[in-house]
Amino acid sequence: MSKKIVFEGAATALITPTNANGVDYEAYGKLIDWQIEQGIDGLVIAATTGEGSTLSDEEHKNVIAFAAERINKRVPMICGTGSNDTAYSIELTKYACAHGADAVLVVTPYYNKTTQGGLIASFYATAEASEAPVILYNVPSRTGVNILPETYAKLAEHENIVACKEANGDITSVADTARLCGDNLTIYSGNDDQVIPIMSLGGKGVISVLANPCPAETSLMCHKWLDGDVKGARELQLKYLPFIHALFCEVNPIPVKAAMAAMGCCEDYLRLPLVPMTDAKRENMLNIMRGLGLIK
Repeated sequence: MSKKIVFEGAATALITPTNANGVDYEAYGKLIDWQIEQGIDGLVIAATTGEGSTLSDEEHKNVIAFAAERINKRVPMICGTGSNDTAYSIELTKYACAHGADAVLVVTPYYNKTTQGGLIASFYATAEASEAPVILYNVPSRTGVNILPETYAKLAEHENIVACKEANGDITSVADTARLCGDNLTIYSGNDDQVIPIMSLGGKGVISVLANPCPAETSLMCHKWLDGDVKGARELQLKYLPFIHALFCEVNPIPVKAAMAAMGCCEDYLRLPLVPMTDAKRENMLNIMRGLGLIK
């Protein structure tokens, strides 16, 4: 069976602008509009980069509702609804679906973790409850859990599990997943430094942190590959590699919040346990951004 592809190209793992008073919805709305104007292929709401883990339940739902109204179906909206509590993930997933989510992004359970069998049971339960397609999110560096290729093959048998955001950093594992799953599972890179390597194995794009400050360029990188311009795609991947490294030199989204603040898109405000970027790393990143023409 061939499944629906939620998007091809780049979807931004969008930051959530916040300040001491809460979510800055004015900045958020402007950011959404700018991303779409820049030609982004999709927007991921309230996931890791959007600090979903420190949004209250009410804030998380309000952010989804606000984003749905502002995006207004101009691009696919993918809502972060994963949790280490499957019941809560199902609750958030149902809420996102009721507000028009085009897909939901569901991370592996973190902290309490689970077995490979537990992953299958948990993801199946969420997929059964979801009216929207499910994108699995594998990021073992954060969760302590890794989805194995054979587990992906079993998960891909569910008609509502359509894709994965793969951020395990293991290209051989991605190749095995692509081999085992074929058209049953769309693979998106979850690491900005591996967009073109993963697309070379059949991936359809990236769910990207880089696309916050560089939406047009990240989308162009993917579409050059999809259009057969291998050299052009590779050149963009390599051009932005130093900036990508800077965006991950501290825990995401610390650097990208600093980058977006430097571009005037939001305050450089984070919720504990995250703290602002250290001065030396910030200055290095800002110098790279100056070199790319992103700031003066």
